[in-house]
Amino acid sequence: MISLEQAVIVEGKYDKIRLSSFIDSVIITTNGYSIFKDKEKCELIRYFAENKGIIILTDSDTAGFKIRNYLKGIINKGTIINVYIPDIKGKEKRKIKPSKEGKLGVEGINNQLLLESFEKAGVFFKENHIKADNITRLDLYEDGFIGKENSSLKRKAIIKKHNLPELLTTTSLLEVLNTMLTKEEYKKEVTQIDLSLKLESE
Repeated sequence: MISLEQAVIVEGKYDKIRLSSFIDSVIITTNGYSIFKDKEKCELIRYFAENKGIIILTDSDTAGFKIRNYLKGIINKGTIINVYIPDIKGKEKRKIKPSKEGKLGVEGINNQLLLESFEKAGVFFKENHIKADNITRLDLYEDGFIGKENSSLKRKAIIKKHNLPELLTTTSLLEVLNTMLTKEEYKKEVTQIDLSLKLESE
């Protein structure tokens, strides 16, 4: 497993599955052209571009370049690294027939070629890094960020503290917190937020 500080943007869930097998990083899917209307995900991508940097890894077909260009157009600040996969004719195993342009997408490219594509773009990896003790959805529940009476207030408090997009879903919030905080740092923030909300209510 190798680690990247930047978030990686791919088109679909199968691309994400392929990368997750050997890359430790936040991986965000555009769900194809759905990204054009997904304001919350666009905000998340802008956040990562400005704070961590993003790596755009779309397919090498027309659709992939349309999505890549759209993402580049919505980001005003931050770092964008474009990684391009080679044009390889073929068909992914799960598909009945090749794509319209007959090229393999990210999910169909082998790991070695993907790594070489990252390296050509000047992306540097940290070897054998696996983050221990991630913040989990259960932590968010037990600490009152979801499923409790004042969960909305607590989520707003931690979002405001880190200057995150207000429209973040719980899943996206969890991904962001895991890139920014250790479990210990997260627990300290929970204590601070609980104290702050208690003082406000008195």
